[in-house]
Amino acid sequence: MIWTVYLSGEIHTDWRDQIAAGAEAAGLPVEFTSANTDHESSDAAGDLLGKPESGFWRDHQSSKVNAIRTKTLLEQCDLAIIRFGDKYKQWNAAFDAGYCAAMGTPYITLHDEAIIHPLKEVDAAAMAWAQSPEQVVQLLKYITA
Repeated sequence: MIWTVYLSGEIHTDWRDQIAAGAEAAGLPVEFTSANTDHESSDAAGDLLGKPESGFWRDHQSSKVNAIRTKTLLEQCDLAIIRFGDKYKQWNAAFDAGYCAAMGTPYITLHDEAIIHPLKEVDAAAMAWAQSPEQVVQLLKYITA
């Protein structure tokens, strides 16, 4: 079986690359999917339909266009890794975690110990909490064995 693993959340560090490199080095039977991680093009996704005058409606339109990809890939994945960084609030990651929980899709949270408290409900529904990309790779080794 080839596992489809959706990588959700924080876009300002290379955690996705670290997990992908670790999985490849270990020869794991996984393929990775993700939301658009380019901040500018993600914010402008709805501009393809015409740029609204208001920032609110631009964000609204772009979030709906982005949700086509996100919703589809989340529904198709076998497992999601949901990363929360400490620099920015990742509301989209929290939404993805809730969506996975509602669908019954297993997910692993990835975040530092410093933000355990604000993520207590998100972590409570997760199947595991990892603190580093290396731990995620170790979990993937076990899960896919």
